[in-house]
Amino acid sequence: MSKVEAIDYGDRQVYTVSAFNRGVSSWLQRLPTVWVEGEISELRRQERWQSVFFTLKDTNDGSILAGLMPRGQFDALRLDLQNGERVHVYGRPELFEPKAELRLRALGIERFGLGEHLAALERLKQKLAAEGLFAAERKRPLPRFPRRIGLVTGNDAAAKRDVIASVQARFPPAQIVVAETFVQGPRAAEAVVEALRTICTEPEVDVVVLARGGGSVEDLLPFSDERVVRAVVACPVPVVSAVGHEQDTPLCDLAADMRASTPTAAARLIVPDRAELIASLERARAGLGRGARRSVERHRERLDGDGTRLERAAGLLVERRRATLERSAAKLRALSPLATLERGYAIVRHEGAVVRSAAGLAPGEAVDVRLAEGGFTGTVDEVWG
Repeated sequence: MSKVEAIDYGDRQVYTVSAFNRGVSSWLQRLPTVWVEGEISELRRQERWQSVFFTLKDTNDGSILAGLMPRGQFDALRLDLQNGERVHVYGRPELFEPKAELRLRALGIERFGLGEHLAALERLKQKLAAEGLFAAERKRPLPRFPRRIGLVTGNDAAAKRDVIASVQARFPPAQIVVAETFVQGPRAAEAVVEALRTICTEPEVDVVVLARGGGSVEDLLPFSDERVVRAVVACPVPVVSAVGHEQDTPLCDLAADMRASTPTAAARLIVPDRAELIASLERARAGLGRGARRSVERHRERLDGDGTRLERAAGLLVERRRATLERSAAKLRALSPLATLERGYAIVRHEGAVVRSAAGLAPGEAVDVRLAEGGFTGTVDEVWG
């Protein structure tokens, strides 16, 4: 560290900001290590960061102290710390010189117990869960194509802009009704409850989005308020909770019918993507066309086959009928008297009747004789038999 020197301006010595900060930092480094008790909040850990950052809060008066710890050392503790837990941190104070920010460089961390807020939330969570307010069976499905979307969010909040922009980009026909409210502070819980009641009275609202951007544990406390949780459950239409970041889980998330990790993700849950719908319809139309063409082709092939079989069947039927007729004709010919005549016999008629017995004739009577070919008329000369 370079030496801290002042600049002489006549009768006064003046330090630059950088020199002043280095001097204070050097003085802080001479202080002993100490234990500090506080409630963890704003815990931030990233794989690419060399340090883990957090804030220690005194729940008695709200005083805060920034802290950090090397990531490898923090991970080695395997504490799995969460925002809201009370801890004892062993470390020494230091100054972040570029911004003159006082912080505690942690050398060790021990869990001291649940923070006051976390403990109260845990008791409330268990109470509401016992009543069945978080049960999966009471969750309602979201409408496929909502007519109107209710949005409960802060005034001019980034969450509001994210939801509106995402919905309009994905599904322009959907209408959005916005109810602006406080989203942090002591008045927020009651204001959110009133906004939910108001938005649910709007006609044709099919789904409600409760949206707020990220923040500290304290900022998100109104969304774990019992009144807000019960208002979400009492809402007559499905509710999507999009409060905080993905790692945040206020109690309204558990009571809502669906949870979104971010306000933008909420838009993806409540409305379909128009481009995807059009593409899906085009695929369905093309599939129906292919199916219809295949069906027509199958029926055409079936009709062609039936036509061919009918043509063959007609020919076969005619041939069978011809053969039957020929057999019948042969039988008829065999049974015909003419066939008998062809064998040398004759048919004798007297006065138009066939003569079957000679006793019916008398000499001198005329008879007609039919032969196989032609016939003649004769006179009976003698009768015998």
